[in-house]
Amino acid sequence: MTRLGEGRARARAAAGRGSGLTLGAALLALLLSAAAATAADREAWITTWAATPAPRWADELPAPFNVPEVLQNQTVRQIARISVGGKQVRVVLSNEFGTKPVTIGASSVALAGKDGALASDPKPLAWGGRAQMVIPPAASVLSDPVDLAVDPLASLAVSFYLPQKTALSTVHWDGVQTGYISDPGDFTQTVQFKTGQTTKSRLLLSRIMTDAKPGSSAVVFFGDSITDGNNSTVDANHRWPDHIAERLQAEGHPDVAVVNEAYSGDRVLANGMGQNALARFDESVLGHPRVGTVVMMMGINDIGWPGRDSITPTDPEPSAEDVITGYEQIIDRAHAHGIRFVAVTLTPFADTFKGTPLSGYYTAEKEGIRESVNKWIRESGMADGVIDFDKVVEDPANPGHINPGYDSGDHLHPNDTGYEAMAKAVDLNVLLGGNGGAKAP
Repeated sequence: MTRLGEGRARARAAAGRGSGLTLGAALLALLLSAAAATAADREAWITTWAATPAPRWADELPAPFNVPEVLQNQTVRQIARISVGGKQVRVVLSNEFGTKPVTIGASSVALAGKDGALASDPKPLAWGGRAQMVIPPAASVLSDPVDLAVDPLASLAVSFYLPQKTALSTVHWDGVQTGYISDPGDFTQTVQFKTGQTTKSRLLLSRIMTDAKPGSSAVVFFGDSITDGNNSTVDANHRWPDHIAERLQAEGHPDVAVVNEAYSGDRVLANGMGQNALARFDESVLGHPRVGTVVMMMGINDIGWPGRDSITPTDPEPSAEDVITGYEQIIDRAHAHGIRFVAVTLTPFADTFKGTPLSGYYTAEKEGIRESVNKWIRESGMADGVIDFDKVVEDPANPGHINPGYDSGDHLHPNDTGYEAMAKAVDLNVLLGGNGGAKAP
């Protein structure tokens, strides 16, 4: 029965019982039910790609930011591989961490070719019917729909022209994808892009949406650098959620979108290279339509960053109970919105950054905290599903260490082979609401 039909049945039953409800009250129940059905029908869009926006950092963190501070009279072209397809596209640009307005002089979207070129004619983007758009400080803007048929896993090129002096204050730092910045001029309608400089970060671009098919849903991957694909091959789409998107398409789930809301350096409880998980949960997860499941892998930076010879030596060191409390808060917030929560165990990190000034990221005491958090993830029963990546990437001959075949070299982040192994080990039923868990390779 449809929601509208259910509403009519309830209204008839209430009117016939003589239980004090007037005919007017019964009709009101019918109207409210119809309104709910209409609202669901109007949720016609789904996020097919995302990149978490965050503020710049300065010399308070050891990693160089390596993104231009200001652009003027230049065009930015960025490439993004989407997850689900559709017949129309919308683009979201974010000035969330800007303190001044950002003027978009012109913008376009097209199928991406090689080296910044386009594989289709560029479609101009409009913003409320206007070619130009001013994004206020701390705001995002959503483009009008564009007729552009896109297949699942297609790569799109989003271009925008910045005519005025523009501070790049809102950036997804670890994009693992080449972005192209032009010499002076508007090149949003140019197929061959003349590049003045490149960047591996996402500038202002935070989401791409497609028209949603009935019954479609989204899985949001909420994490840190391991979910963000740090140390994977640039431009190769080898993040483990990228491989999940491929599996969903190949294994009979073409209308399940993969939304990667990970940010390298992210922590559950504290800011640093981005906002903490509790602060950004509403925007990064609840802000997307049709979310059925959130998959969270976060906490290793809470454990590793503080302490002597580490990234933030003056930060207080959290206990396992502190990290677990953060998880509990997020699980409760997900469940309050009818969203399933899947928890992912924290992967081995022995000897992380060994031989560098940041060798204090790993200690035996910190390993004990990781093990306690993982024990809670496996045994607490609070999550609707568990993915045990700890066991997937661990070296069977050296417990507590990442498998050398999966190690990118820093003893924390997997390489391409490791990311692929992680994705292959996931039982898709865990993501989609069935039973099961990650299978060890």
